[in-house]
Amino acid sequence: MKTRITENLDIDIEKTRWECHHCHADLGDARVSYKRGCLIAQREPREIWDPIIDEQVTFSYDGGWARIVEFYCPGCGWLIEVEVLPPGHPITDDISLDLEALRAAAEKEEG
Repeated sequence: MKTRITENLDIDIEKTRWECHHCHADLGDARVSYKRGCLIAQREPREIWDPIIDEQVTFSYDGGWARIVEFYCPGCGWLIEVEVLPPGHPITDDISLDLEALRAAAEKEEG
């Protein structure tokens, strides 16, 4: 039983495992963050958003205040998620599921 959680993430309810929606690569135990199973890249904000003007305020994130953290599928390289975090801030745990309720709902649907 697989359920789509986001545009890039599925969950195998029977195995309680995260999966890439695109290639079905296993991203780890669904009781913890899928991000643990991803490839992680940190980028300087100005690599993504070029400063528009050469002034103190440039319309780009300041690398001293923000970092871009990207999470990729280890199977196909698909970009799963992006976070903008202050330097030193831990990676967030953005999805927490009631796996028993999901399992019950899926079993009821199959009924």
